[in-house]
Amino acid sequence: MKYALKVYGILEVGKRTDEQGHPHQEDCIYPSMEQLSDKERLFILCDGMGGHDSGEVASSTVCQTMSNYIVHHTATNTFSTSDLQQALTAAFDALDTQDTSAAKKMGTTLALLKLHKEGGTIAHMGDSRVYHIRPGKSEMDTSILFVTEDHSLVNCLVKIGELTKEEARHSKQKNIITRAMQPHSDRPKPDITLITDIRPDDYFVLCSDGMLEQDEMEDGTVLKRIFSKCVPTDEEKVAILKGATAENNDNHSALIIHITAVIDER
Repeated sequence: MKYALKVYGILEVGKRTDEQGHPHQEDCIYPSMEQLSDKERLFILCDGMGGHDSGEVASSTVCQTMSNYIVHHTATNTFSTSDLQQALTAAFDALDTQDTSAAKKMGTTLALLKLHKEGGTIAHMGDSRVYHIRPGKSEMDTSILFVTEDHSLVNCLVKIGELTKEEARHSKQKNIITRAMQPHSDRPKPDITLITDIRPDDYFVLCSDGMLEQDEMEDGTVLKRIFSKCVPTDEEKVAILKGATAENNDNHSALIIHITAVIDER
């Protein structure tokens, strides 16, 4: 399959500041805001681990290394699990060279989408998310066909019945993730999903957890509303999404990929 796309990005610092009181961004996206292109077929979002040393170094290292490897070492319209693993190995190797031997190691989440002739490969670690959304005429008719499952402590507690979803959303432990990319680690593997049912007008949304501070963002209600056909243009959708997260405390980012056409060449 081949695709026609419209691509948009959000990269905001929120109210977060560093120790000197300056705005602080630990997210990194590929393509960068300056290089967003409708011709791109690879999308990566990394969120440096909050409260850890050099989170922004970890996120930029992984994002830049993986994108560089995939762009220069894989075929344009094919992508295999082996290709992904080699890109991950390159990123872990690069992280190892950045290790400062601090007690709290730097680290980053990973959310990746690669569109190719077989569909869309999604890979993720941590609590950054990838959504596959199919618009309906209204919020009620709009479907979130797929969303990645957070690798987080509270999600584990929800699965075993120790917390309700509502309690998890407001837990003081909600920022503790159980899988991430860190230097000199055991190199955990991402969850990988291949999406083959991709149709014109579908959307893919990659976002960091900083986008999800409000309950209605976290549970998908706002996303269904924004990506329904009630909001007629992509520019309006992006503007509403930015407005909905403008007052968030954490730095946050998103990549919005609108599939405008699908050409099946098989």
